[in-house]
Amino acid sequence: MERIALVVAVLALGLAAAAAPSRFEKDVIPTSKGTLEITFLGHASLMMAFDGLSIQVDPYGEAADYASLPKADLVLITHEHFDHMDLKALKEVAKKDAVIVASKSCASKLPGAVIMGNGETKTVRGLSIETIPAYNIDHKRSDGQPFHPRGSGNGYIVAFGGKRVYIAGDTENTPEMKALRSIDIAFLPMNLPYTMSPEQVADAATAFRPKILYPYHTGDTDTGRLVKLLQGEKEIEVRIRKMS
Repeated sequence: MERIALVVAVLALGLAAAAAPSRFEKDVIPTSKGTLEITFLGHASLMMAFDGLSIQVDPYGEAADYASLPKADLVLITHEHFDHMDLKALKEVAKKDAVIVASKSCASKLPGAVIMGNGETKTVRGLSIETIPAYNIDHKRSDGQPFHPRGSGNGYIVAFGGKRVYIAGDTENTPEMKALRSIDIAFLPMNLPYTMSPEQVADAATAFRPKILYPYHTGDTDTGRLVKLLQGEKEIEVRIRKMS
């Protein structure tokens, strides 16, 4: 009887674990080459799965326990700040043969990485990756220097089976961003004073008109403000996920 009770208890625990909701939200996007699975880890950190590849974006140890996540084949790092280039989290999650794509500001700390400057396009792990400048125009430190100087950071446009996904990095609504076209999914940062206000995100979105817009790296910003600002834009679907 004790053995039967133990088996029942183990089965019950297994069923409870299976039924328990994941800590992280996840969206599945259909593409011409299968599905793109996006997991929202938090902060500016994303995990993606596509065509047999595991992809990490700006892994940051405060967002997730990276030792427990699938090992990454490809890692995208937008710039050198500690909450985007976390070397400990990167070591925990990257496979030994992982390809790390990073901005020029990361080069000294990431030997062996594929370093891309603004305005470049490369094919990495079979994916087309294009870099877009990520920088501040208005928001600056007390010494007058921008939080993110032009040339130090990248946004990335990655093509997943015909779907163009724009991960903006830490930036404002720059002319280069507003000139983009044919973006299916956009991740735009929204936390003052470092990146954008809801009004700036709305300004950018109505300029380049992504089909799906995710505000991310939002901090304490009221994401509801962005939803209200774009409620009349029927061609732009605003999706709010846990990305503070």
